[in-house]
Amino acid sequence: MKSKIHEYQKINIKIMSKRTIFPMLVAGMLTIVSCKKEGSEESFGKSETTSEVQKPEDLGKEIFAGKGACVACHKPDVKLVGPSLQDIAKIYKEKNGDMVTFLKGEGEPIVDPTQYALMKPNFVITKTFSEEELKALEAYIYSHLK
Repeated sequence: MKSKIHEYQKINIKIMSKRTIFPMLVAGMLTIVSCKKEGSEESFGKSETTSEVQKPEDLGKEIFAGKGACVACHKPDVKLVGPSLQDIAKIYKEKNGDMVTFLKGEGEPIVDPTQYALMKPNFVITKTFSEEELKALEAYIYSHLK
């Protein structure tokens, strides 16, 4: 009889452990998920006037050096694989070109058409950019005008 009681107690302990551990895990996960970072309190009913807006040139610079990978072929004032940013900005301004349309893969090359074949594979990347990102990239390039 003792062994049956002892066995029943073992089973009961296992069931109780499962019943206790699962709610504790759930409660712990909810606590972690619901914790806010310091300073991230919501301002219910208040308008935010202190948020800083990123300038297009700064966003363009981030894209140029980051996800756009433009920096691999273009430098500000020196021709690398592709033309310099100064040359691109100068020629697009002189010819009143639409840089955003070109970056979408929908425009003709006007800076150095002989390099177009090298630029063409990059449209896979630039076609994923939002209109805001493309305009920011354009603003960054135009910021190199002298």
